[in-house]
Amino acid sequence: MTTDVEPIGQKAAARILREAADRLIATQAEAISAAARLIVDGLRAGGLIQAFATGHSRSITAEIVGRAGGLVPANALSIKDLVMYGGADPREILDATVERDPSLAQRILDLAEIHPSDVFVITSNSGGNGSVVEMARLVKAAGHPVIAITSAEHSGQITSRHPSGLRLFELADVVIDNGSPRGDAALELPTGVRITPTSSLTGVLIAQLLVTEVCGLLLAAGEDVPVLVSANVPEGDAHNEALFARYGSRLRPSEP
Repeated sequence: MTTDVEPIGQKAAARILREAADRLIATQAEAISAAARLIVDGLRAGGLIQAFATGHSRSITAEIVGRAGGLVPANALSIKDLVMYGGADPREILDATVERDPSLAQRILDLAEIHPSDVFVITSNSGGNGSVVEMARLVKAAGHPVIAITSAEHSGQITSRHPSGLRLFELADVVIDNGSPRGDAALELPTGVRITPTSSLTGVLIAQLLVTEVCGLLLAAGEDVPVLVSANVPEGDAHNEALFARYGSRLRPSEP
């Protein structure tokens, strides 16, 4: 007896992840180009990329900030900044639900050196937690462009945890849809629960497509492309230190 049911295993995961990547490339090129243009405009005006995320979405921030082969003028903003830069007790943030607290966003911004031309890239699969929505609301009100990396399907089916009722995509100038399903995981087990989340893979892909598009726009205009070289090659430190000097205290040190 034959069955059309696909076995659970790495082949099933590979198919799902490949389809997610292909779908993103096919559908999000225009949004990524629009986001890249916003970033280039910001860089030309002396701004930096300010990237904020919580939870697993921080992996996308890590692809944008402090990454060998990535852009130097970029900072990571995070809830843990309250401990690292603000002296908060670590116990204050050792709770997975703390990202729901809108009041954290202003405290995080107060610890950062933000300039008027900075562009914010905010990543959240759900787009509904209080700190994420409040971050977008605050920086949008201050005149900064906001690029959202989020799941349209998931965010469209939730109720925001922010008092305004808004979700991240409703505050962004450009929305890049990571294509992830509701709940993120895409492969259903016989019990009904799901595995194989896709947002990290598609988010990293978005980050690399976005950075490459920014670099291409700068090159096409005959402008300098400030790219980080791996610190684990002999020429890396000298190359990077020369670029870091351009931005001074505006650039935060990279974490080891």
